[in-house]
Amino acid sequence: MDNLQLVISGLANGCVYGLIALGFVLIYKATEAVNFAQGDMMMLGAFVTIGLTNANYMGLPFWVAVPISLGLMAGFGVLLDRLLIRRMFGESQTSVVILTIALGFVIRFVAGLIWGHEPQTLQNPLAGKDIRLGGLVLGLEDVAVIVVTVLLTLSLYLFFARTKLGLAMQAASQNQLAAYYMGIPVKRVQGLIWGLAGMVACVAGILFAAKGAVDPNSGLLGIKAFAAAVIGGFGSLPGALAGGLIVGVIEPFASRYIAAGYSQIAPYALVLLVLIVRPHGLFSQIRLKKV
Repeated sequence: MDNLQLVISGLANGCVYGLIALGFVLIYKATEAVNFAQGDMMMLGAFVTIGLTNANYMGLPFWVAVPISLGLMAGFGVLLDRLLIRRMFGESQTSVVILTIALGFVIRFVAGLIWGHEPQTLQNPLAGKDIRLGGLVLGLEDVAVIVVTVLLTLSLYLFFARTKLGLAMQAASQNQLAAYYMGIPVKRVQGLIWGLAGMVACVAGILFAAKGAVDPNSGLLGIKAFAAAVIGGFGSLPGALAGGLIVGVIEPFASRYIAAGYSQIAPYALVLLVLIVRPHGLFSQIRLKKV
C-alpha cells in the first residue's frame, strides 16, 4: 500500500512535468526551437492565477480566474513570438536557446518583484479534500492533475493529427519556406503555437500551485521537464507525457530507497541511459524532412 501511495504521488508530479514537457514539444514541433523558459512560463501562469484568485489579492472566483489566466498566458506567448522570437529569424538555434534562457531569468525576476519570493499556494475548491479507497488516500488535487493532463494530451495529439491548423503547424516546422509557398501563413501559425504553449504552461502552473507551494524558483522545474521530453522523445506529445510520468514515478522511489545524496540524480541518470540506448527517445517520431 505504501508503494502504491508513492506511485499515485509520483504520477501526479509526473503529470506536471509532462505538461511542461508538452510545452517544449509544442514549440519544437512548430518551430524546431527549444524554449528553455517554458518552466518559468509555468511559474508565471501559477502566479497570475494566484493573483486573480487568492483572497489577499483580487479574490475572484476560481472558475472565473482560470479562463482569464489562460487568456493572459496565451497573449503572453503570442507577444513573446512577435516581439522577440521573430526578430531571431535566420539566426542559429543556439541564439534562440540563449534568448529563452535569458528570458527565464527575466520572468523569475519580475515574478519576485510582483509577488515576492515567499512560497504561496493557490486557493482552490479541491484544497484539503481527498478520496479514501481502503487504506489508499487520494487527494482530489492529485486526481485532478492526472485527469486534466491525460485529457489535454489527448486533445493536443488529435489537434496535430486531425486538424488543418495542426497539420499546418507541422508543415511549417518541416520547411518554413515551402510551407509559405503552399499558402500557409507561417508567422501567424508560429504565433498561435507560442500562444498555445503559454496556455499549456498556465494549466501546468495552476495544477502545480493547487497541489503545492510555488515561488519564483519553481520555474527551474523546467529542467526536469526537459529531461522528461528527452526521455519520451522530442516531437512526440504522448512521449512527453510518458517521459514526465517516468520521471515523476522515479523520484519518490529514489528518495525512499536510495541515499539522499544520490536520489536526486536518478532522473538525469535515466536520461543518460536513454540517450545511450535510444538517442531519439523512447517514443521518438523520426521523419525525413519533406519539401
